[in-house]
Amino acid sequence: MTSPNTLSLDKARFNMIEQQVRPWEVLDPSVLALLDSVPRDLFVPAAQQSLAYVDMELPLGTAADQVMLAPRVQARLVQDLAVQPTDKVLVIGTGSGFTTALLARLAQRVVSLEIDETIASAARAHLQAASITNADVRVADAAANGFAACAAEAPWNAILVAGSVAEVPPALLAFLAPGGRLAVIAGHEPVMRATLVTRVADTSYHTTQPWDTVAPRMRNFPEPSRFSF
Repeated sequence: MTSPNTLSLDKARFNMIEQQVRPWEVLDPSVLALLDSVPRDLFVPAAQQSLAYVDMELPLGTAADQVMLAPRVQARLVQDLAVQPTDKVLVIGTGSGFTTALLARLAQRVVSLEIDETIASAARAHLQAASITNADVRVADAAANGFAACAAEAPWNAILVAGSVAEVPPALLAFLAPGGRLAVIAGHEPVMRATLVTRVADTSYHTTQPWDTVAPRMRNFPEPSRFSF
């Protein structure tokens, strides 16, 4: 017998997809199916269960950057990356593990880097609860030592930076395989741009910025000066 709580979560998930995600031009059937089949409520802190499908960022820790991005932002980033079944994917900023789970269902393998050990441990538990077996969560400062942690298994077919940066770090682009894509939110408040960079040749890249949003800063990423003389 289905419990009232299960029915409530199913309705909340349906509303999230139809009222939050679709209006944000997330129309890829495979991404919409994932949002319906991967329970987001498995990935939120226990105190936030009732907010699992609400259109908002959810805190994962005490720092301003320790949040779970809003569902529509997670879904749009995943759609933009257009991950294929043979892809090897790097996620920078594991957070709750939900975006990593979505990508793992699409990709061959995902390596996900999280700077906070407590949050990484929780993400591993969430992924296990969701029966995700092809995602490896590692504790690492992705930006340290010239992004050394990101280079270990490069090249990558897709890289997702799960937060905002002042500008796309050139070092990350060098880790893309030919045809590889990097998705990140770049710029400064009050308006940042979702930025998709595709490696089209050894030293050639194509960049698009298809939509606007705002997201917390990635920790320790380069922050070039906004002033010039």
